[in-house]
Formats: sequence, structure tokens, C-alpha cells
Amino acid sequence: MIHPGLDTRLRSLLEAMDADVALALADLGVRDYRTRYSVVVRFVDEHGPSSIRRLAGRLQVTHSAASQTVAEMERRGLVQVRAGDDARERLVRLTAKARRLLPAINAEWDATAAAAAALDAELPYSLSALIDELAAALELRRFRDRIAQAAASLPASTHRDALMRTE
Repeated sequence: MIHPGLDTRLRSLLEAMDADVALALADLGVRDYRTRYSVVVRFVDEHGPSSIRRLAGRLQVTHSAASQTVAEMERRGLVQVRAGDDARERLVRLTAKARRLLPAINAEWDATAAAAAALDAELPYSLSALIDELAAALELRRFRDRIAQAAASLPASTHRDALMRTE
């Protein structure tokens, strides 16, 4: 029997948790909204207009991914993007719509953080600590390099040899 891989299982859990957060936001009247917007809204509210680069660093995503998220938020009327002092820099500002939603977003954020802490306490180990440790381990050695090393124990084949190349 074939079992789902680690990536599939993690993605499934994350998607289920994210869907439940979206339901909580919908219960608060926040619709046409993706849960990943909350960190952007909260960051810009706290720090003021922010560049895409600064947001990417805060979100720990690529500049391209942050730019795509901001573009989605702009289409939904949550942020405005304007040129900064340097014409190459684009600054993200909250709209009145985002500011109206902020109390609900903050309430969901606080409730979700409390629920995550309760989940951590319920588990035999802290999920938050595990995520941090997993990130640190993968920063030391990429998963691709680990795949290459594991492939060395497979029977000889052109596929194994291809998996073992990491350039």
C-alpha cells in the first residue's frame, strides 16, 4: 500500500487549519480574504507604509511571492501601492477598507494564537518548536541534499544516479 508522502500530509494539515482560520474570519464578516493577508495588514498597520522587499523579509518569502500577495490584496481593495522616494521602490499602504477590517483581523489573530498555544500544550511536543527546529535543520542542509544522500542507498540505476546529483 502506498502512503501519502510527508509533503502531502503536511500540506493537508496546513490546508485544513488554514480553512478553519478562514471560517473564523468569515464568522467575523471578513470575506473575499485570504488568511495570509493578515500578517501584511498587521505589519503595515504597526510599521506604516512598507516596501515589498521589507514585507518579503517579514513574511519569509521571495520578493515575487510578496509582490503577488500584495497585488491580490490591491485587487481586493485592501492596500494601495505607490512609488516611494526611490522610483524603483513601491510602498504598500492600508486602505480604509483594511482599517475597517483590522479589529476583526486582530481578534482572529489573537484567538488563533491562543488556539495554537492550546494545541501545542495538547501535543506530546510543541508544534511551534518542531517547526522552528525543522526550519533550522533544513537551513543547515537542504531537503534536496538529503534526497541525494538517501538515493545512494537505492539499487543502482540511472534514476538513482540522477537523484544523487545536486548541482
